Amino acid sequence: MDLKQLFKTPNPIIGVVHLLPLPTAPGWGGNLKAVIDRAEQEATALASGGVDGIIIENFFDAPFTKNQVDPAVVSAMTVVIQRLMQLVTVPIGVNVLRNDAHSALAIATVVKAQFIRVNVLTGVMATDQGLIEGQAHQLLRYRREIGSDVKIFADVLVKHARPLSSPNLTIAVQDTIERGLADAVILSGWATGSPPDLQDLELAKAAAHNTPVLIGSGASWENISTLMQAADGVIVSSSLKRHGRREQTIDPIRVNQFVEAARSSKQKLVEDQIEIKDQGSGIRS
Repeated sequence: MDLKQLFKTPNPIIGVVHLLPLPTAPGWGGNLKAVIDRAEQEATALASGGVDGIIIENFFDAPFTKNQVDPAVVSAMTVVIQRLMQLVTVPIGVNVLRNDAHSALAIATVVKAQFIRVNVLTGVMATDQGLIEGQAHQLLRYRREIGSDVKIFADVLVKHARPLSSPNLTIAVQDTIERGLADAVILSGWATGSPPDLQDLELAKAAAHNTPVLIGSGASWENISTLMQAADGVIVSSSLKRHGRREQTIDPIRVNQFVEAARSSKQKLVEDQIEIKDQGSGIRS
């Protein structure tokens, strides 16, 4: 998949809108307008701050069901995301937690969003929701059946989970791409707000070959210059919120700070690579 074609840049910064609790969630407040108002505020802050894409997820619906969510959640997310797509022009993605990829794909296809995130596409993971089995075979056939061109971004050894078999990152990445047919893979730390190891990112990038590898958690303006050395893009949320706290709203100042740091680091990396190439060929600037 060509990230530049989708995001207008080969190294996208994708911000996250964490929706307030939706209908049937324990924390549901009974007011969808409040959910929409906060989502619009956060999407605007992200887009104005310069992110290249936004992903919307039902983050505050915890505790999550491991597979199919209630139809009311699908309905609510569809309404909210459609509103956001009328408000911002950057590409939009959908993540229905914990692992309802079918609903995410259906929502994205109907509202004409561009991509979805799937926590477990292949393999079996032990999570706080119980055992979650990847259903790549069903999802890919469903995408074909409904005539969708929505891209599938899939986590590898997803956070808040442990594989049942011995974790081998290289094999997990290859299986997700070659057997699960993911369009891009995501590597996270062990939990929300925890970054992946640089060495793991390098292994994932080597195993993925031409398939994009994205950072899925823990990125901040302090560490992004290091992490982006081995990744094609980043999905970021917690560090963009006020005081860096997940329950807070998006902070426009933090968005600007992060975007500047991420883009500067990638530009410097490109310049360093050009300099090394020129030195190798005997060219002096």
